Amino acid sequence: MKQKQTSLQYAFNLLLKTLLAVCLALLFLGGYFTFLWARAFQHPVRNIPAGDILVAQQIPFEEIKLITRDGLELSAWYTPPQNGAVILAAHGYNGNRLENIHAMFARHGYGVLAWDFRAHGESEGDLCTLGYSEQMDVEAALEFALLQKGVEHVGAWGGSMGGSTVILSAATHPEIEAVIADSAFPALEDVLHLNMPIKSFQPFVMVWEYSSGADIDDVRPVDVIGEISPRPVFVIDSQAGSAAVANSLPPLYTAAQEPKQIWIETGVPHLGMFANDPAGYESRVIAFFNEYLISQ
Repeated sequence: MKQKQTSLQYAFNLLLKTLLAVCLALLFLGGYFTFLWARAFQHPVRNIPAGDILVAQQIPFEEIKLITRDGLELSAWYTPPQNGAVILAAHGYNGNRLENIHAMFARHGYGVLAWDFRAHGESEGDLCTLGYSEQMDVEAALEFALLQKGVEHVGAWGGSMGGSTVILSAATHPEIEAVIADSAFPALEDVLHLNMPIKSFQPFVMVWEYSSGADIDDVRPVDVIGEISPRPVFVIDSQAGSAAVANSLPPLYTAAQEPKQIWIETGVPHLGMFANDPAGYESRVIAFFNEYLISQ
């Protein structure tokens, strides 16, 4: 009887140790997988802008360098204004200077300052923080624009990560007189959760993202968009296949204060509003800036 109890106890202890070992292995693999995911997210693929569209449309521009407050050199294009207003054009994650957007504004007499965010395109920097440190990039662009001859007004257009970043930046920089945010996310935490497919690993994401030095709680455009008022905000987005959050638009628009505008389309992919209807997009965007920058 005693020998039988000893055998059962041994089997039970072996089972417990095996389960413990499996749990520890899964915990380690989960942490390691999430670390690799977060690291890849912080180091986007670099795409180098060519400038072919600007050349083809005979848009005058010059290659410039912006220096951020933390000492990074950003590659940028600058087109001087013909109407006294410059638009800061901020691209999204994994992107670079957007030639179509640059050309669109320039065709209507706007000056344009488009740059590659840190860790993107031809700019310096190895770490992307999805709107945290990137606010210093917007700040550098704003400072450059304000020093240029003939600049009386500054507006900002941003797509996806760029849209969220210009919201954060405009909330603390009143020199940005009007903002268009296309496909912006309301909070970085939402993006991380959406892009981490295994829900049980999502808590690890927060730990690894903090290793970048970026405080996730400080990248919440939805909390500060209301502070842009009485300067105007135009929120644009689709509700299909968003890389951020499918319902990101209502929270941003709801949190914004007047004057504000909204444009929603269904069945359009993330950051796809311009490609879906270039003429309509151009008409709405230019009308917004004409009203709030040129007619003032």
